[in-house]
Amino acid sequence: MLNKLVRKNILKLVPYSSARDEYKGENGVFLDANENPYGIINRYPDPYQTELKNKISKLKNIAYENIFIGNGSDEIIDLVFRIFCEPAIDKALIFTPTYGMYKVAADINDIEILKIPLNSDFDIDKSSVLNILNLHNLKLIFLCSPNNPTGNSYSPKIVEFILKNFKGIVFIDEAYVDFSAKESWKEKINIYNNLIVSQTFSKAFGSAGARVGMAFADKKIIELFNKVKPPYNVSTVNQKVVAKTLDNILDYEKNKLLILSEKERLKKELLKLNLVKKIYNSDANFFLVEVENADFLYNYLIKKQIIIRNRSSLVKNCVRITVGTKEENNKLLLEMKQI
Repeated sequence: MLNKLVRKNILKLVPYSSARDEYKGENGVFLDANENPYGIINRYPDPYQTELKNKISKLKNIAYENIFIGNGSDEIIDLVFRIFCEPAIDKALIFTPTYGMYKVAADINDIEILKIPLNSDFDIDKSSVLNILNLHNLKLIFLCSPNNPTGNSYSPKIVEFILKNFKGIVFIDEAYVDFSAKESWKEKINIYNNLIVSQTFSKAFGSAGARVGMAFADKKIIELFNKVKPPYNVSTVNQKVVAKTLDNILDYEKNKLLILSEKERLKKELLKLNLVKKIYNSDANFFLVEVENADFLYNYLIKKQIIIRNRSSLVKNCVRITVGTKEENNKLLLEMKQI
């Protein structure tokens, strides 16, 4: 079934063979890749991020061959379009409001995006997808769960329904899953060979500057990713930064608990303010907050050098507030109390 979903030119593609594809050893006199023999990071990185994948495999309890490492999750999103969607022919489906990069990547690859609005609880209505799952040339469905900018996770029943009834690729973006008590969909990749689950080191792992994302999927999908990706897509420096983070997993756990604790405190304090009308449920490290006047609040806080995200173009009079340190959250609350 998978071969029917892949673009024909991708199936025929002969991938670039780098010097590190031909010789995988770590020791030797390297005269094969036209590198400068002098320097600290003068050698090309491991194109398949072996050390990092082994650490992720242990942490996530996922087999090495089911892991792909990308230059951020955005590279993974772009590769999905390039592997599975014929430009100007195929379509992808998103549920709005959601992460804006799906639409941008689709536009870059000349893929039509179909949009279905979420319901008032920011969940997916089963009735809204019944007539579209078998739509001709619909190749991809993107599910951001926990969703950005709303913060909530989708109902497991509707996600399972989509996985069981859609013959194309289902991409579940779990950038914020580490903050959630809900189970990751990566546990289902051995059941659904059309499922791709992406996660990131940018959020809970505190490595946004390193730009390292990961995808979990059937071995055949991972092979396609490795076939199409640039040969050295993740730098040596970035691989080492993330590997070091994984070696200090206790710091990750400690910081995550601090964020979750501050999240509860921040929510309680925000709800005391008259200008706050509603705070939507969140499984992430941020809140979507309905206020009296989102534009005014955003501009007021900017003048105080406190930067939140104005999401009123997506959800009327709503801002997105990330949970900061206790000191940062206190500054936010102090200024909002002045309004």
